[in-house]
Amino acid sequence: MGRQFEGSMRGHAASGLPPPAIAFVYRLAASPAFRDLFREGMTLVEEAAAYLDGPGRAESRDLARPAALAYATESMRLTTRLMQVASWLLLQRAVNEGELTRTQALTERHRVKLSRQDVGCGPEVFELLPATFRGLSRRSLRLQERVIHLDQSFAIARSPEPVGRRCEVASQHERLRAAFSN
Repeated sequence: MGRQFEGSMRGHAASGLPPPAIAFVYRLAASPAFRDLFREGMTLVEEAAAYLDGPGRAESRDLARPAALAYATESMRLTTRLMQVASWLLLQRAVNEGELTRTQALTERHRVKLSRQDVGCGPEVFELLPATFRGLSRRSLRLQERVIHLDQSFAIARSPEPVGRRCEVASQHERLRAAFSN
């Protein structure tokens, strides 16, 4: 593999083009760090399902009406959030294991609706919910943020526009210099 890489580097040097950059996010997605994230996500899905089907159901019966309504709403949001994250993680794992190509995953990615979904109730009502439920919800929010960050990093890596594009301030500065140098 080293020789193939060296050969491709020589080809770029001969053409005057810079060598192609390997996006860090692709290495990260195939790393032990991703496997840990995957494991964490799947474990959280299992914990949430076990809690909602067992102790959470019993605890929700003891809540006052406003808190019970918030619990019902937030448990749906928690479930949706975790299913979105799990779908994304499974899709990425399929790429890592060679079951899908990046192109196939990109096509499938449109079926995975990964969107930021925060807690819907106010903090004062959220604090009335059972502690275990609040912990699961907070962990799911942190996991969601990490997955969205990775997903956005993939989008940037796929983008044809270079990451180091000129900033608007520098562009304006050059226009001013050109206008006043005449």
